[in-house]
Amino acid sequence: MEKSLKLITHLTMNYKIIRSICYFTKNPDDRIVEELERIKFLFIEKGFEVQTLRICVNGFKFKDIAEKITDKEILLGAGSMSFQEVSEQLDDFFQIPNLSFNLDLSDAVISSEHVDLLFKIIRNKPEQTFNFAYVFNNAHSSPYFPSANYNQDGFSIGLQPTNLSASCTSLDEWFAQMSETWEEVCSALKEEKDFLGIDSSIAPLFEVESSLINFVQRLGMSFNESILTDSYLRITKFIKENNPKLIGLCGLMLPCLEDFELADEYEQGNFSVERNLFLSLHSGLGIDTYPIAVDESLIKVLNVLKTVQGLSNKYKKPLSVRFVSDGKAKIGEKTDFKNQYLKDVVVRRLS
Repeated sequence: MEKSLKLITHLTMNYKIIRSICYFTKNPDDRIVEELERIKFLFIEKGFEVQTLRICVNGFKFKDIAEKITDKEILLGAGSMSFQEVSEQLDDFFQIPNLSFNLDLSDAVISSEHVDLLFKIIRNKPEQTFNFAYVFNNAHSSPYFPSANYNQDGFSIGLQPTNLSASCTSLDEWFAQMSETWEEVCSALKEEKDFLGIDSSIAPLFEVESSLINFVQRLGMSFNESILTDSYLRITKFIKENNPKLIGLCGLMLPCLEDFELADEYEQGNFSVERNLFLSLHSGLGIDTYPIAVDESLIKVLNVLKTVQGLSNKYKKPLSVRFVSDGKAKIGEKTDFKNQYLKDVVVRRLS
């Protein structure tokens, strides 16, 4: 997903990947970086790949976070911010490529100024749309950015569970692989008093064994056929009820452009915002890395945000909205993200 990930495709075995180790702290400094490195090597010794190390803070200005942590390989999260806080330091956000934040609109009266924020980022630093999301009823302590927000000191773990499905021919086999890996993580960290838990969200990336859509197809279904099965409901039920140390979002991520095979479905017209929200309402976490054209209707974006807010509040469910733009592509044109974690597509009108 972010800059320090390695491209992983065409794996031939069940592969244990930790997407994120995220430390939440009120006092970010090099000591926290040392702790993250120590935990990382603990897992490397046990045969895991660790993709990213992250720090999420609370109550810091963007510039201050970057000054506290000088290692640019560490991904930084400012957590949930108010509209006023963001507006006062947006220029600083444009200058810090490894910084993410989210805007909590759970109780806001959503207006055009909230939509304008997204389009300001698109006009000034489009690559930073990747590092920003609107959130609603957000869960605490998720290690996944940009939704991460601080609640207490400690660290959480986020996996890339799709790769565990490599040799699986059924959901139950995949569930067994996930359970075994969760237990291994908990066993490795049993003496760590700062360990908050595992966010068991399904976080797809790239293609083949890393793609959720690829696994669905390996189960004998097309993506279209899978929509009205109980497969996604079974997945989210399992990851919530069987995680031995639950923390964070623990839902099904549907990252439109990070799961390259989902991006293919988008280009074919099979993954509209409407379908995205249907899946999110019963199993998912919202609209994620969804392409938006520079000439998209601001009113339509406003309506999407209001709809997601209403659904989130009605069902007391964490949802988020993360639109991404290359700053150039209009409706009907192909993107050029220059980002190996986002697949370029012909942008469709929001529908």
